[in-house]
Amino acid sequence: MTAPALPPELAKWFDSRGWTLRRHQAEMLESAARGHHALLVADTGAGKTLGGFLPSLADFCRSQGALPEDGLHTVYVSPLKALAHDVQRNLLAPIEALGLPMRVEVRSGDTPSDRKARQRARPPHVLLTTPESLSLLLSYPEAATLFTGLKRVVIDEVHAIAPTKRGHLLSLCLARLQALAPAMQRVALSATLANPEDFRAWLAPHGQAGTVDLVIGESGAPAQLEIILPQEARIPWSGHAAAWAVPQLIAAIAQNRTTLIFCNTRFLAEFIFQRLWEANDANLPIGIHHGSLSKEARRKVEGAMADGRLRALVCTASLDLGIDWGDVDLVVQMGAPKGSSRLLQRIGRAGHRLDVPSRALLAPGNRFEFLEAFAALEAVEAGQRDGEELRPGGLDVLAQHVMGCACAGPFDGAALLAEVQSAEPFHWLDAALWDRVLAFVATGGYALKAYDRFRRIVLGKDGLWRLTHPEQAARHRFNAGIIVDSEMVEVRFRNGRALGRVEENFAAALKLGDTFRFAGLDLEVEAMRETELLVRAAKRPGQIPSYMGQRIALTTHLSARVQALLTDRAGWARFPDDVREWLEVQDWRSELPAPGKLLVESFPHEGRDYSVFYTFEGWPANQSLGMLITRRMEIRGLMPLGFVANDYSLAVWGLRAIDDPAALLSSDILGDEFADWVQDSYLLRRAFREVAVISGLIERQHPGKKKTGKQVTFSTDLIYDVLRKYEPGHVLLEAAWADARARMTDVDRLARLLARAAAQLCHVRLDWVSPLAVPVLVMIGRESLPAGQADDALLLEAEGLAGTAMRIDRGDVA
Repeated sequence: MTAPALPPELAKWFDSRGWTLRRHQAEMLESAARGHHALLVADTGAGKTLGGFLPSLADFCRSQGALPEDGLHTVYVSPLKALAHDVQRNLLAPIEALGLPMRVEVRSGDTPSDRKARQRARPPHVLLTTPESLSLLLSYPEAATLFTGLKRVVIDEVHAIAPTKRGHLLSLCLARLQALAPAMQRVALSATLANPEDFRAWLAPHGQAGTVDLVIGESGAPAQLEIILPQEARIPWSGHAAAWAVPQLIAAIAQNRTTLIFCNTRFLAEFIFQRLWEANDANLPIGIHHGSLSKEARRKVEGAMADGRLRALVCTASLDLGIDWGDVDLVVQMGAPKGSSRLLQRIGRAGHRLDVPSRALLAPGNRFEFLEAFAALEAVEAGQRDGEELRPGGLDVLAQHVMGCACAGPFDGAALLAEVQSAEPFHWLDAALWDRVLAFVATGGYALKAYDRFRRIVLGKDGLWRLTHPEQAARHRFNAGIIVDSEMVEVRFRNGRALGRVEENFAAALKLGDTFRFAGLDLEVEAMRETELLVRAAKRPGQIPSYMGQRIALTTHLSARVQALLTDRAGWARFPDDVREWLEVQDWRSELPAPGKLLVESFPHEGRDYSVFYTFEGWPANQSLGMLITRRMEIRGLMPLGFVANDYSLAVWGLRAIDDPAALLSSDILGDEFADWVQDSYLLRRAFREVAVISGLIERQHPGKKKTGKQVTFSTDLIYDVLRKYEPGHVLLEAAWADARARMTDVDRLARLLARAAAQLCHVRLDWVSPLAVPVLVMIGRESLPAGQADDALLLEAEGLAGTAMRIDRGDVA
């Protein structure tokens, strides 16, 4: 089929901007004309968002004939509120320039309630929203008429949504929308997909991946990447802050119009922002942006960036996705990128044009991170992507969706099951499990059904499920959501100005008069309330809040590349002298952890026996392995004293030596021992807290009052203990167990590690610490961010003694 011509109005607008319709944009028009769904994968700056919206814009061009009727025509779904506002700003340009009769509005958690009500009564033609807000909109009785004329759903940054529980919720929303509007077309956009076929299956109704056209965009100009190094010192052994790079960053900021500085954690963002201001003698305007800042603070800095009033912005993953600031001409990645796709996503913020190369600097915090940055750079140059695997849908998400459907009106259980099974993440759901989910939503389950507050829906004589009371709808909408924050406390000045939120555990450790640094400000605690921390400006600096957010784990693809670099001795000449010498000493003194092999080193140090396992499986898997190994050590009388893990390795220590690490790593450790550990650990309680909140069993908010995190935890802990004792097969315990296995312990990577250990394990007994062991050992007993200099004793032992021995062996020392 020939691609439909661009309507004359749009063609004229393209010409006025000096643009030419790109091939992939034309293919998106063609796909829409065929009535197909579409997945567009194109580099940043290739006009993905415009490509996704072109069919909708064309529908409203008067030259195309009759205009669409009033009502919802297109729904755009983004993972970030800021992204929806950014798209609105850019989408309004062609609409206003061409005078198209289209109304575009945003609906998110920040939208005022009166505007939300108006949107239901008089919806815009294009609604920009998030998965959670779309789900809530579907929970209203008027949803059936509101969405009946919907023509298209456009999902932006699909790679960031689909693998998560937000993706599970969105897939259920798509199934609901398709039932209400059978001719609706599904469109998804991304710049960084490693496995587009999996995402085609996710986007389509189950079993209909062939109805999704895969559209691949033209390649852009190759990115210009550079790893910066300390100018007068060595690359640190440990730590992730890369604070040594601050003088070079200030120089880079001064030489460029706008620079984005990405940090992997909120703690690091605050830390680097503070260091930059201390070195900012020229008073360059620099801002900070992360998810714990208040909405007002984020909007202010986003507006300043859009207006070109900032020279640099320190940010986290809160700005990973799609914000179109065309004047950004340099991106900096502080610390390790953790994945080639994540790095590509971030560096794509610079230039933001297909024909302009994105420029980026990588500042590794330590020597392993240098290798990781080098591996990521090679992966980007080779065009290789990585990403998260898609997981089966969560039962807690399903329970929330069922409740939302009941709020919209009575439903037939069998019909809703068929609709749910059409969503790819839930196609595996069978009738027996479906009945258990319905029973949970109806009564809370066998152990809780005596309590009226858990009775939310009831089966009527007509065979339809409906709410037990109309007030249940308001309670659901007040508490529904997928993102479950850690226990948080609001930080604000006495005049009411909100700064953002810190975790309760951090706030609880403060006392009146203490100072801390947050939102780039030094603050003094004036008063402490149940859910608030009142502060005033302080004259002396304080500590930076830390957060318990999930760590970004090293991807499997990048892990393999790092290991390949370690054993490519001929390639070491490309590395800085200190990194090359570090690897040479390791190679001479011990072994190198080659791909497909598990290296374990054991050595004495300060009266204890240490063993380091070079797994390269990421922090969650290494943390889990540490728990399991120390349990086995205890059973075998090896008297373990502790363990510490990073992305690359795990160190355990005790009073007795590990003579046979293979015995500690047999694959049966993932059987009863793993189950017993998870059952007895905080992990399952933490997972249960999340699923209890998402499923609606525990309500976080009531009108005029919000539960504190401690109150939520106390409630979920009580219910958890009851269920474990009286109903161990409860559907939420099953959901929590699935989360603990997949997300918190990374059991799949743990299983791959044990398979490697069984196939090829190399155990080396040393007389002292090896160079490769130093980065993990210096983490013992100290904060990992920001780490300072490594222990002198460890460096002397690992580099000095071993290095001197090697030089004597070579005849370099008399």
